[in-house]
Amino acid sequence: MSRRHALKLSLASAMTLAAFSWTPQAFAADTIKVGILHSLSGTMAISETSLKDVALMTIEEINAKGGVMGKKLEPVVVDPASNWPLFAEKARQLVTQDKVAVVFGCWTSVSRKSVLPVFKELDSLLFYPVQYEGEELEKNVFYTGAAPNQQAIPAVEYLMSKDGGGAKRFVLLGTDYVYPRTTNKILRAFLKSKGVKDSDIDEVYTPFGHADYQTIVANIKKFAAGGKTAVISTINGDSNVPFYKELGNAGLKATDVPVVAFSVGEEELRGVDTKPLVGHLAAWNYFQSVKNPANDAFIKQWKAYALAKKLPNANTVVTNDPMEATYVGIHMWKQAVEKAKSTDTDKVIAAMGGQTFKAPSGYELTMDKTNHHLHKPVMIGEIKPDGQFSVVWKTKGPIRAQPWSPFIPGNEGKQNM
Repeated sequence: MSRRHALKLSLASAMTLAAFSWTPQAFAADTIKVGILHSLSGTMAISETSLKDVALMTIEEINAKGGVMGKKLEPVVVDPASNWPLFAEKARQLVTQDKVAVVFGCWTSVSRKSVLPVFKELDSLLFYPVQYEGEELEKNVFYTGAAPNQQAIPAVEYLMSKDGGGAKRFVLLGTDYVYPRTTNKILRAFLKSKGVKDSDIDEVYTPFGHADYQTIVANIKKFAAGGKTAVISTINGDSNVPFYKELGNAGLKATDVPVVAFSVGEEELRGVDTKPLVGHLAAWNYFQSVKNPANDAFIKQWKAYALAKKLPNANTVVTNDPMEATYVGIHMWKQAVEKAKSTDTDKVIAAMGGQTFKAPSGYELTMDKTNHHLHKPVMIGEIKPDGQFSVVWKTKGPIRAQPWSPFIPGNEGKQNM
């Protein structure tokens, strides 16, 4: 064999080996990695697992239609396990090691507060899909859940109205962390502006995972003897199950003391006998029970996905508000990337302002150009015996978010980025 021939063979072999060895990297270059940061274990798994699943469904839907800029989305799922410092560690891992272009995740405000410094430091993007307490506005976050004026304030106004029962006394019952405490600070200021005295407000907090609500429910009954009373619940996670069971055990009906919940939807009620809870309320921006073609398609898609993926209790899956907000957020991010022709954080941020999407709620939602929040409708639903909600009140159209509550002194002029 001549030296020239040997060199040709050697070069050909090297090129073949190179082709094989570079295939994974080439494939990786043809995908866009996206992070999914939700608790799949621990006290918040009851609420967050479905958000992970609906994110995967949405990514599958987008990929089936050609992906984003011709590239398939590649989800990277991590489990921060309802451990707030672990959220920050997992967020850093997603951005620095997994090289994701964006993260969809968090439920509790304490988890969101935990990851904020990471996204700011690394100049990466978080899409946060759950209603929250406001008093925050971050360049690196898009908030697709409700601000207080899109949930908490309208709910209390409804309770005080003739249709809502004309409540004059209020029990503010929540899990002990930033979202309930800040929301209740806002609600106290709001109630005070309406002439409600401090003596007519009872504020109670329980730790995450709390399970014994017997004494608390008994105290609510005593407090309610002083006049028309309503409970505003900011209980989060699996503690909702024993709380609602105790309401049933104590015979505390909605006609006596209505409870309006800000963190209880269709998913949380799947584990509860809802017959004793008929008439109690939840305030959201979407319910599965709303009737329109976009929602019919969303529910059908979710149920088919659950069966195809053999999700737990696939035959009884439900949709809810944070699932819809997750679905909308991922689609809006896709639209912004395609408008920007880039996944670069600053270019996507610039392209997000003014994005619109026809949501399963039946409304066209708009991402505000100046405050990174969605304009959203507000709905109040009554629990039905089947665990679904009957919408008893809603706004005529989407409401612009006020991230900084006007009921907190010093917030004037803070609504924009």
